[in-house]
Amino acid sequence: MKIIFAGTPDFAVPALAALIKAGHDIVLILTQPDRPAGRGMKLKASPVKELALAHQLLIFQPETLKAPEVQSRIAETEAEVMVVAAYGLIIPQAILDMPKHGCYNIHASLLPRWRGAAPIQRALLAGDSETGVTIMQVVLALDAGAMLKKAVIPITTLDTAQTLHDTLAEQGGRLMVEALAELDALVPEPQKEALVTYAEKLQKSEAPIDWNRSAVEISRQVRAFNPFPVATAMMQGEVWKVWFASAAQWRGAAGEVIALEGGIVVSCGEGALCITELQKPGGKRLGWKEFLAGTPLKIGDKFA
Repeated sequence: MKIIFAGTPDFAVPALAALIKAGHDIVLILTQPDRPAGRGMKLKASPVKELALAHQLLIFQPETLKAPEVQSRIAETEAEVMVVAAYGLIIPQAILDMPKHGCYNIHASLLPRWRGAAPIQRALLAGDSETGVTIMQVVLALDAGAMLKKAVIPITTLDTAQTLHDTLAEQGGRLMVEALAELDALVPEPQKEALVTYAEKLQKSEAPIDWNRSAVEISRQVRAFNPFPVATAMMQGEVWKVWFASAAQWRGAAGEVIALEGGIVVSCGEGALCITELQKPGGKRLGWKEFLAGTPLKIGDKFA
């Protein structure tokens, strides 16, 4: 099948790889322009572009899809399908109408729950027991298209946004290949608007830990914010990053270090948080024992 693939970050890479492996004819790659990155702020290609270059695919990186000359270039491909995975640009209706078999998106939630920018993180923060991937038709309204296929993934107490991201990205690629193979037989299912929730973009202002909250809630926060923006806590006049933590059954004053067994155990408004991975400013991300070797803590020390 002649496919236009529109995607930019790491999440989209497994889908493109799966489509290539399945033997589809990728006639054009749409990905965002190279952006400055790193300490030197040199232009860096997107992960999708890097994979496309490795397979010698035709790449197009417009700043916008609204320009007539951009739309003409896309129309010239005569693609049968467009596949979208975290592309990052609004796709005008004129382009959505071009592929004769439609335009389909890989979304990292079980729609209609968690439309929007941060579905993986919001599912973790909310304490959802499961998440998944939805293949849906692309429409102008945000993540509102009819659904074709879903895959369900359980959320465990060891999952972070990063682990779920990687699992869902792989599942999304597999599911999209399946959907394209079954396209003629699939019946699009409209989303129930009454069940819609929105996954707002994460803000750095959400990173500081409030020790008056329950340990279960804080554990979700820590895991949802790994790898970005990373939950933070004040100790010894510094902002420490907390990379991984789990809820534990201890009691004490909120924010107080009450044990150094199996991790740095800090009392919360309800229960306690066992921190097992953290980082000081300018330092490396470390396991708790290695961290304490360079930054001693004692029972009774208190996080702000």
